[in-house]
Amino acid sequence: MLISAGVFLGLMGEQWRERLHQRELAEQALRRFRSEIVENRKAVADVKDYHATLLTQLDAQFKLPAEKRSGEGIQFHGVRPANFDHSAWDLAIATQSLAFVDPDIALELSKLYNVQNFVAELNRGFIQAMYVSPPAVDTKNETTFFGAVLLYYGDMSVYEPRLLTMYDEALQKIDKALGEKPAGATRSK
Repeated sequence: MLISAGVFLGLMGEQWRERLHQRELAEQALRRFRSEIVENRKAVADVKDYHATLLTQLDAQFKLPAEKRSGEGIQFHGVRPANFDHSAWDLAIATQSLAFVDPDIALELSKLYNVQNFVAELNRGFIQAMYVSPPAVDTKNETTFFGAVLLYYGDMSVYEPRLLTMYDEALQKIDKALGEKPAGATRSK
C-alpha cells in the first residue's frame, strides 16, 4: 500500500512538473509573439499613410482620360512594403510550444500570420513584376506600370487596416493571457 501510494505521488509530482513546464513554454511563446506583433504592427503603421496618399494620387490620375494623364502629382518614392518578422511563429512551430498556448489565441495568431503571409506575397509579386518591366526602361509601359501600382496600393488600403485591427486584438488577448495591462491602454496610434 505504501509503495503504491509512493508511486502514485511520484506520478502526480511528475505530471505537475510537466504542466508547469508546458505553462512556461506557452508564456515564453506568448511573450515572443507579443514582441513580434508590436514590431510588425509598427512596420504596417509606418507605411499605411504613404500607401493611402499614393493611392489617392494614383486614383486622381487614372480618373483622367488617358491622353491627359501626365503623372504629375504622383509622389512615388518607392514601394515601401511592410516587412514582417515571423521568427516567433517559426520557433513556436518548431518547438511545438504553440500546442500549449490557449487554442483561441493560437487560432487568432494563425489567422494573423496567414494574412501577413498573403500581404508579403503581394509585396513580393508586385516588386518582382516591377523589376521585369520598370517604367524608366520602357516609357510606353508607364500606364501599365502605374495601373499595377494602383491595384497594389488598392489592395494595401484593404489589408493594412485589417492587419492593424488584427494586431490590436491579438495583443489584447495575449496581454490578458499573460495577466498584463491591456496593450490598447498604453499604445497610441
